[in-house]
Amino acid sequence: MTGFASGRGASEGYAWDWELRSVNGKGLDLRLRVPDWVEGLETALRARLGKGLARGNVTVNLRLQSEQRAARMQVNEAQLDDVLEAIARIESEAMARGISLAPSRPGDILAQRGVLEMASSEADTTALQAALLADFEAVLDGFLDMRRGEGRALEEILAGQLDEISRLTSEAAEAAKSRREDVAQALRDALARVLDNSEGADPDRIAQELALLAVKSDVTEELDRLHAHVTTARDMIATGSPIGRKLDFLAQEFNREANTLCSKAQSGALTKIGLELKTVIDQMREQVQNVE
Repeated sequence: MTGFASGRGASEGYAWDWELRSVNGKGLDLRLRVPDWVEGLETALRARLGKGLARGNVTVNLRLQSEQRAARMQVNEAQLDDVLEAIARIESEAMARGISLAPSRPGDILAQRGVLEMASSEADTTALQAALLADFEAVLDGFLDMRRGEGRALEEILAGQLDEISRLTSEAAEAAKSRREDVAQALRDALARVLDNSEGADPDRIAQELALLAVKSDVTEELDRLHAHVTTARDMIATGSPIGRKLDFLAQEFNREANTLCSKAQSGALTKIGLELKTVIDQMREQVQNVE
């Protein structure tokens, strides 16, 4: 489910900008870009996001700046050593393979995460962390409100698609009744062919083959399951999120029954309805990907 929110705040001598966004995802994937030197901030944010979200690729960006003129940037020596060691390994491997690399520039190295960081006169960032987390709540509330609004719109779309599936399933039942005489005649023709070639055949085997022909033309179970799936989907939507994964699985079951219906159709009218069902079900499966 998509969503976006942003916000600004200031406290403890710092100013900051939040940006929170998400796109569709099968599971919950949290990607946080926050300052490492604010101890415990990322862990606390992950815990808070985990309580409010169940699905989606979620990105959190925090740009934090000091409002104090005395603040300065400093090089993280340990991180710089790691980056330089990695560059040396890459250049050595490239040379061994006869690959020429462009020289590394200081700006490229400083751009690596964690090499250049803000120097702080305070070792304890507890107060700053508390201020950031308190401010983040308003951003998260706005983000969740946007997702809830999208959810309400999706609920209407899915309800309409389920109504259409229910209608087409009822039409399929009527079409199945209309083709009953044609199916019966096909079975009589099949029986005649079997009997014409049944001399010396096992009577039980003949009965099994005839039963199999009858089963292959009967779509009652598929129609019953489609109606049952519609009821289940409506119940799921009524309970509220998170139901995205369950609906995704149920949409696959819808599609399975529609495929079987088409394969058993033996009727142009029933085949047409089956194809219309598959179209609506595919549209529903696309929308389900947006549901948390």
